[in-house]
Amino acid sequence: MTDQDASTRSRRRLAGRYVLMEEIGRGGMGVVWRAEDTVIGRNVAVKELRPPEGVPQQERGVLEERVLREARSAGRLNDPSIVTVFDVVSENAATYIVMELVEAPTLADVVQVNGPLPAAQVIELGRRLLHALQTAHAAGIVHRDVKPGNIMVLPDGRAKLTDFGIAQAADDPRLTTTGLLVGSATYMAPERISENAATAASDLWALGATLFHAVEGRAPFDRPTTAATLHAILNDVPYLTRCQGPLASVIMGLLITRPHARLTAEQAAGLLDATAARPELSGPLGTAGTQQVTSPMGPPPGHYGAAGGGYAMPGARIEKNRRRWPAVVGALVVVMLASFGGGYLTRLVGSADDVQDVPAHLGGAVAYGSGGELTGFSLGAGECASGALSGRGFTRESAVPCEEDHDFEVFRRNRPFDLDTGAAYPGREELTRYAAGLCELYFTSDRIDLPADESDNLAFTVIVPTESEWTTDSENTTGLNDENLSYCVLHRTDGATITGSMLSSPED
Repeated sequence: MTDQDASTRSRRRLAGRYVLMEEIGRGGMGVVWRAEDTVIGRNVAVKELRPPEGVPQQERGVLEERVLREARSAGRLNDPSIVTVFDVVSENAATYIVMELVEAPTLADVVQVNGPLPAAQVIELGRRLLHALQTAHAAGIVHRDVKPGNIMVLPDGRAKLTDFGIAQAADDPRLTTTGLLVGSATYMAPERISENAATAASDLWALGATLFHAVEGRAPFDRPTTAATLHAILNDVPYLTRCQGPLASVIMGLLITRPHARLTAEQAAGLLDATAARPELSGPLGTAGTQQVTSPMGPPPGHYGAAGGGYAMPGARIEKNRRRWPAVVGALVVVMLASFGGGYLTRLVGSADDVQDVPAHLGGAVAYGSGGELTGFSLGAGECASGALSGRGFTRESAVPCEEDHDFEVFRRNRPFDLDTGAAYPGREELTRYAAGLCELYFTSDRIDLPADESDNLAFTVIVPTESEWTTDSENTTGLNDENLSYCVLHRTDGATITGSMLSSPED
């Protein structure tokens, strides 16, 4: 017997074939071992399930039973961006998941060592992970813990989503009723906090937070304490500062608080697929160009930042031009106001083959009234206010002096039909197109004083009424009162506030 044979016999062996070699990771749900499958002769990863301390025994049993069942389900998933599950073993009152061994850093490691990723890399990362989640969701499996630490980044640019060991079947309510929240708080969707509802939509929210982390270099809602983090998820609006255009639209669209208003996987994938060939449209704010990248996702493990490897860091050469990014590209897209608030622009583009002209400075669009992002809006031209354009209303009482710091300024109000016609509601898309063209005309005119050094950081948002807010009573549409009005709102794209008015001559 050789020394190697003796060493192998002294190690733990599972199911008569998996020899645990060394511990390679540890998390809230268990320990991961490097192991050898002695039957096939390959290295594998083995996750030993260890539920968090303090979980009641009955709940622990439910968790272990479900993990066993869902790990077996995950083993049937076939996607190049999902870590393959080979086997599940129950032995000595413990559960072990045998899976593909991926020797690569996690996305969290890559960002921590190298900083934010260029937009082109995040776009490709998002495309792969969306496809992985679509595969899982189609099989009825919800991951429950999508986060940078569960995404392995290979040297050739591929990504692998791992840790389906705590995944949940969409039709299994038992842990919801017992009250155990499984997952990482920083990447937990709002509905999971308020209702403990783990769904495909909550996985997509977590993906949005993960892509935010990748492009910004930080988690969008990370706070000093768990309570503060959960409060931020429920109440705060994160601001993107390092990307724009379709990528920003996807990230903010996935981070919409209300699940039914959130981007679907198909909508997000359509946006990313359409822009994959033109990643410069989603580059750092104020630029449109290409970033120098020597490796799709960074250097191999253990060689971060080595000479000749890695990817371009902030400050790398970017080829600039003066054309603004198109606000909308893709199929059945819902374009979010990426750096400013929670509204969206619905279907300005029918498909990748049916791209319509979109004003160059349009940052997004929201609607006010029942069914809209805003409960109401009635500010006058030349008035300023602060706050996200989502989940609230703005009236004259909401206005602040423009000389003070503010988030946006109304620079134009308009009613699209003759004042006395009482026309029927034309539809949100039609109103948005009409208002966007008018706002663009004013935004680029001499009525707006755009500082030369800030012009690339400014955009406008269109605010239109919903159908419930529209009136066909011609007696209520005389003069420029607040009926049937659309608004043009000027703001910064980097989330910073504005001091002073940008209007040379506000008028209604």
